[in-house]
Amino acid sequence: MTLGLTHFLVVSSLLFCLGLYGVLTRRNAVAILMGIELMLNAANINLVAFNKYVAPAALNGQVFTLVVITLAACEVGVGLALVMAAYRNLETVQVDRINMLKW
Repeated sequence: MTLGLTHFLVVSSLLFCLGLYGVLTRRNAVAILMGIELMLNAANINLVAFNKYVAPAALNGQVFTLVVITLAACEVGVGLALVMAAYRNLETVQVDRINMLKW
């Protein structure tokens, strides 16, 4: 049995749906960040899979995936810093209770 592009797309779509479910249903800021990471990893799977099956000689998909991984690491660093600052000031990480920016 060989793995085709469809297999990668199914896994990627399942991972993206799990991440989207986590973002939409969770109220904990850390869980929301984890959902966003799942969605970014689903996009990375798509990039590598399309690169393998569409243009196997080029490395554009892998290079772009490394860029996305780097940006995801930066996003997690900034996101966790914001969560920690919110926790220090408000003593909660529940996003529905963090309403300082609401007018």
